[in-house]
Amino acid sequence: MKRAITSLAALCLAACLSLPAGVLDYTIAAPGDPEYGDPTSIEPVITADGGAAKNEDRSKNSALIPPVFGSPSAYAPNTGAYLTPNLALGRQAVTGAVINGGSAVVVTPGTPVSTGSSSTTSSSTVFTEVTSDLYYSGGYLATLKIPAVDLNVKVYQGTGSKTLARGVGHFEETSIWNGNVALAAHNRGTNDYFGEIHTLDIGDRITLATKLGTRTYKVVSVEKISETDRSDLAPSTENRLTLYTCVRDQRAYRWCVQAVEV
Repeated sequence: MKRAITSLAALCLAACLSLPAGVLDYTIAAPGDPEYGDPTSIEPVITADGGAAKNEDRSKNSALIPPVFGSPSAYAPNTGAYLTPNLALGRQAVTGAVINGGSAVVVTPGTPVSTGSSSTTSSSTVFTEVTSDLYYSGGYLATLKIPAVDLNVKVYQGTGSKTLARGVGHFEETSIWNGNVALAAHNRGTNDYFGEIHTLDIGDRITLATKLGTRTYKVVSVEKISETDRSDLAPSTENRLTLYTCVRDQRAYRWCVQAVEV
């Protein structure tokens, strides 16, 4: 009996080995038109309407981190901070700054090179950074006086809501003495320090007193600008003062007053 079983097993094995190789071949059909997304590693060269795509940077170098949801500039195109500001060719880094509860996009000047209390951003612009020795004992940096609107108020570092509740705020990315000094304040409520700056006339005097000295400026422009336009915060080759505040009932705009040293 054992011999019969062994012989039968041997016959089965021999039969399997004698089958042609083609019998073991198989083919798996590819899935039919799956709804996969387009590959992200390939840049589009044709637009939806069949035209050629624009020659523009679509990489993360030009990607923007959107402004805070619900802020005045949340839905404004091309606003926000660059994802990789150091790689954004031809652009400067941007940062948010709060003015009267808004979230405006502010152009950040180049990092100043320290030379004591003063520093420069380039051979053509001047800039004085805020250092600890420039603060008064009350925690403020300067005193701003505008006789034409009967204003005499202290200036504090930063433009956040808590700072503007105390007085006028200084844009941290701008100079505090040489070059362009930029300040912001509320235009309504109990602390509406800049509530009347839009009524200033060309030639009106403004005085800024700091530990580095006292300067007098004269108004050269009073403009209503876009809420996202912060080009006037850039470093200057001359000593100037830039004042920002909201426009009442027009959230998309700001008042911008500029004055130059007399």
